[in-house]
Amino acid sequence: MSGFSSEERAAPFTFEYRVFLKNEKGQYISPFHDIPIYADKDVFHMVVEVPRWSNAKMEIATKDPLNPIKQDVKKGKLRYVANLFPYKGYIWNYGAIPQTWEDPGHNDQHTGCCGDNDPIDVCEIGSKVCARGEIIAVKVLGILAMIDEGETDWKVIAINVDDPDAANYNDINDVKRLKPGYLEATVDWFRRYKVPDGKPENQFAFNAEFKDKDFAIDIIKSTHDYWRALVTKKIDGKGISCINTTVSESPFKCDPDAAKAIVDALPPPCESACTVPTDVDKWFHHQKN
Repeated sequence: MSGFSSEERAAPFTFEYRVFLKNEKGQYISPFHDIPIYADKDVFHMVVEVPRWSNAKMEIATKDPLNPIKQDVKKGKLRYVANLFPYKGYIWNYGAIPQTWEDPGHNDQHTGCCGDNDPIDVCEIGSKVCARGEIIAVKVLGILAMIDEGETDWKVIAINVDDPDAANYNDINDVKRLKPGYLEATVDWFRRYKVPDGKPENQFAFNAEFKDKDFAIDIIKSTHDYWRALVTKKIDGKGISCINTTVSESPFKCDPDAAKAIVDALPPPCESACTVPTDVDKWFHHQKN
C-alpha cells in the first residue's frame, strides 16, 4: 500500500543486524526523516519497529546514518523486554511516527519533563501482527503521557486504517468500549516493563489517564515542529544523524548514490539461511539472565 519496502542486513538478534528502508524506486531512505508524517488527511504514517507478541527491543537508530532499525543495546547486551505476567512481549504493534522528535531541550508543559530525544512512539491496536520495518497508515485515537526516568515519553494509541474494524474506532472512548481492559493493560505494561531489569516503575502525567484524539494530534504536530527545527539545523541534535534524501530545506540532504554508499559499507543483505525462529526472542532473553 505505502510503496515503501525494507531490507535486512546481517542476521536478526545480533549486534550487526539492521533494517534499512527503501522508497518506491528502491532507493535507500531514512525512516526517521524521509517518510512523510502524513499518509493522508488526518492519517499518519507509522514505522513498525516491534511486532506484537515479540520481545526484542528494536528501534530506529537515531544516531546512525539513514537511521536503520536495530536492536537496542544496554551494558553491552542486546535488549529484550521480559514477559510480564500475563503478557507475552509487546502487547501491540509498536513503532514511531516519522518526522517527529521529542526535543530533550523542551520542557513539556503537561509533564514538567523534557523530551526523550526520539521520534514519538505509537501503539497500534489492530488485529494484524505487523512486520518489523513495515510502514502502515494509522488513525490516531488518543495518547498516554508516560514519564520514563525523568523524560517525557508520549505513547500514541492508534489503529491501522486497513484493519477490518478501523471504521469503528474514532477516539479513545471507542477503545474503552470495544476493547475493555486494553488501555488498563497498556498502562500496567508501561508501568512495569523495566522492573525485571532492576529499574523503578515508570510514572505518568494526568494520573495515567489517556487523553483524546484531538489532544494527541496536537502533541504529534508539536513534535513535528521540533523535528523540522532539528533537520534544518535550527536545533543542535547533539549526535543525531539527520542525513536524508528528501527534505529540500535541510543541509543534511544527500543524493540516492550517497545513501546507497552508506548501506553498501555494511554487511550484505540477510539471506534465508540466516533467518532465526521467532521464539528466539524469548530464548535470548532467558540466556542473558
